[in-house]
Amino acid sequence: MKVNSFEDLKVWKDSRILVKSIYQLTSDGKFSKDFGLREQIQRASVSIMNNIAEGFERNNNKEYVKFLGYSKGSAGEVRSMLYVAIDLGYISQDSFSVHYQMAINIITQISNFIKYLKKSSIVLK
Repeated sequence: MKVNSFEDLKVWKDSRILVKSIYQLTSDGKFSKDFGLREQIQRASVSIMNNIAEGFERNNNKEYVKFLGYSKGSAGEVRSMLYVAIDLGYISQDSFSVHYQMAINIITQISNFIKYLKKSSIVLK
C-alpha cells in the first residue's frame, strides 16, 4: 500500500481511536472533575496523533523519526497517567487494561516504524 498522507498510516488511525476513547473515559465520574489529570491525559493522547501527522509533513525521514519519538513519549505518558487514574479509583481494571494495551500497541507500531525509517532510503510522501 502506498502511503500518500498520514491518514493512510495504521498507527495514526489507531492513535485517533485512542484519543476518542481517552476523551470518553475522562468525561464521566470523578475523572471528569479532576481537571489537571483529565486535561493532561487528553493532551498527551492528542499529541501522539499530532506528532505522527506533523512529522509526516516534514518530508524528511530524520525529522520524522524525531517526531515519532515525541509520539512514543506521549504514549508512554498516557500509560503512566492510566496508573494514576486506576490508583485514584477513577477507572476500572478492565478499562485500565484496554487503554494500556492500546498505548502499548501504538508504541510498538511507532518503534517498528522508526526502525524502518532509519534503514530506509525512501522518503515518505
